[in-house]
Amino acid sequence: MSQADPIKIPNPPPRIAAVLIGRNEGRRLLDALAAIPAEVAPVIYVDSGSTDGSVAAAQAAGAIVIELDMTRPFTAARARNTGFAALADHRPDYVQFIDGDCALAPGWIETAASFLDVNPQVGAVCGRRREKFPEASVWNRLCDEEWNTPVGKALACGGDVMMRSAAFAAVGGFNPGLIAGEEPELCVRLRAAGWEIWRLDAEMTRHDAAMTRFAQWWKRMRRGGHAFAEGAALHGAPPERHFMAETRRAIVWGGLLPLIAVAGTVLTPYSLFLLLAWPLQVIRLSPRFGMTRAFFLTLGKIPEAIGVAEYWMRRLIHRPAGLMEYK
Repeated sequence: MSQADPIKIPNPPPRIAAVLIGRNEGRRLLDALAAIPAEVAPVIYVDSGSTDGSVAAAQAAGAIVIELDMTRPFTAARARNTGFAALADHRPDYVQFIDGDCALAPGWIETAASFLDVNPQVGAVCGRRREKFPEASVWNRLCDEEWNTPVGKALACGGDVMMRSAAFAAVGGFNPGLIAGEEPELCVRLRAAGWEIWRLDAEMTRHDAAMTRFAQWWKRMRRGGHAFAEGAALHGAPPERHFMAETRRAIVWGGLLPLIAVAGTVLTPYSLFLLLAWPLQVIRLSPRFGMTRAFFLTLGKIPEAIGVAEYWMRRLIHRPAGLMEYK
């Protein structure tokens, strides 16, 4: 099915629909589709140019498949918006967004919908996302720890989230031009419109980062830096100051510190002692995050700084950003 083709929605429309997005997810996509409860309908799968048979597999699993126009840049934000738009005038109360490398946990749909039912001011609700294979690599384990955000009223959610259709539509959905960081950017606009975002103490999804190489982690951190810079450019002004602190830390620790230390050797070799700030930072963060995560949080400022620089270079030359896929 193309983007322009209408879909048939039952009348009256179901209470909860699902929008699943993916690109070459293979077996992960089948697991994601199989984990969606039968009472969630329709299930819309939006494909971003897969070449691994994902489209046929999703159709065989009973999903309504929409293939994005390949002449326009792919982004997760654009794919989710397309899936939501396909619901047209028959939108359910809630839409569960799911990434194609994730599978819903049993009971999550009921838990999330019940919370939204009794909290009309909440526009988005998420739960605990876990890695399927945290033991497979240190990179997977770092992701699993990253997903463990505080429970309660939150500033932002991730790509797996149940949204109130009215809230999502009211703020115009995701920004389709963002290659990363589109979820917290949407949440900025939701909160500005008076909606709340909550994270529940409940299992939500299992995610398969499939990161087994250092280069994958490095690219993911670069993408994060790009998202920080773009988010700060959009909403960095007070009172929100969105991603300003993250961008500043990337610039200082990953950009200015090594630059000054190395450039300073022109005057004195002792400038290299500035690099001792990195191990000291690891020691400072270790009581809170543990030694391994503290090390990679500190090291990650370098690719983040590169991502910040890439964003501003592309903006200055008016060149749109492309996807930064790490797997």
